[in-house]
Amino acid sequence: MRCGKGRGGLGLLMGWMAVWLTLEAEPLPRATPESQGVTSRAMLGLVEALDRDGGGIHSVMVVRNGRVITEGWWAPYSAATPHELYSLSKSFTAVAVGMAVDEGRLTVTDELVKLFPDDVPEDAGANLKSMRIRDLLRMSTGHQDEVSSAPDRISARSFLAHPVLHKPGTHFRYNTPATFVLSAAVQGRVGMPVQEYLRGRLWEPLGVTGSSWATNSQGISLGGYGLKLRTEDIAKFGQLLLQRGRWGARRLVSEQWVEEATALQTSNGSSPTSDWDQGYGYQFWRCRHGAYRGDGAFGQYCIVLPDRQVVVAITAGVKDMQKVLNLVWEHLLPGLHGEPRSPDVATGGLLEDRLRRLILPMAEGDRNSPTLARVAGKRFGFETNSAGLEWVQLDRRTDGFGWVYQCRVRGVMHRMEAGHRE
Repeated sequence: MRCGKGRGGLGLLMGWMAVWLTLEAEPLPRATPESQGVTSRAMLGLVEALDRDGGGIHSVMVVRNGRVITEGWWAPYSAATPHELYSLSKSFTAVAVGMAVDEGRLTVTDELVKLFPDDVPEDAGANLKSMRIRDLLRMSTGHQDEVSSAPDRISARSFLAHPVLHKPGTHFRYNTPATFVLSAAVQGRVGMPVQEYLRGRLWEPLGVTGSSWATNSQGISLGGYGLKLRTEDIAKFGQLLLQRGRWGARRLVSEQWVEEATALQTSNGSSPTSDWDQGYGYQFWRCRHGAYRGDGAFGQYCIVLPDRQVVVAITAGVKDMQKVLNLVWEHLLPGLHGEPRSPDVATGGLLEDRLRRLILPMAEGDRNSPTLARVAGKRFGFETNSAGLEWVQLDRRTDGFGWVYQCRVRGVMHRMEAGHRE
């Protein structure tokens, strides 16, 4: 397309740019499994297995060739629900670091003591002085254990004051405070929290709205946890990685960074049956079957299978995270094929019906529990905290058939009633 000169040409160009940006921010396109070379039977098997054996799945979304082929939420969760990502937040922090590296704001060889000169202890040893950004990305800081990552306690100073018993780069130790320091390093170099830094670089291009990221007492995004996103936001993030950092016509993060971040950077085990022993990248886990993932406590997943052009996003509240991955491998992989397949209307209908009827099982409990006598009618107050929670109280409903939960958050009262399942 050619644009004319002057105001008319400029207006036309700006109009096309506005359309392009709108299209980029749209939801992922939808398609049937068979149109993307996947069997509906495999998708139905996966959904049924997650529902039956997953232990508390909240949502699942499967994307093939950039198209959503299966999506479901276990009520009361919904497509609009932002979900706590826990340590899946780390992978987003890694992409923020990559963007800062791409822009020349940071390098992976930057030394921590030079990035935070005012926070370095006077007795800094050789190991601390040799610690670099790459060591934090690879979870090989040299620490034997972690300092507290609580929002009111974590800081660059507390991290740097912690003993570094091993030479950085030689000892794998999962380390949430290290990811916080990566967030702090980005903020120090770009002049804004990671959450804000990503606004025009990631959230807006992907069409992510309603995201939030908790901060420490200094206003620094926690980095290692605290990010809340919707299921489709997670899937879009995985698709961006699958596309090696490109989104539509725009490059959001360099291909080199995506390759480095998702490649094996640190060995961490040898079990062929564990997806936690396949190695670690830059805030990403390597998986079996040529996959990699970002993950968070209780089953938050962004799984990418590059060779199969598949992304799986899962949110959950489970105890056994390996079991969830086992179910994905068991049911998804056999259903993946290279070419489109004939429509399976019957199984597709069963799949859609199953997805509509997903609901979390109601929690079991004893209405005469002795715990009730200790807590009913009593108000429990909290010290100042990042959530703004001041107090909570549980009272028996006046009709005697349920309970009323009340709390005050930042001066605002909240009330919720609940009954008993008969």
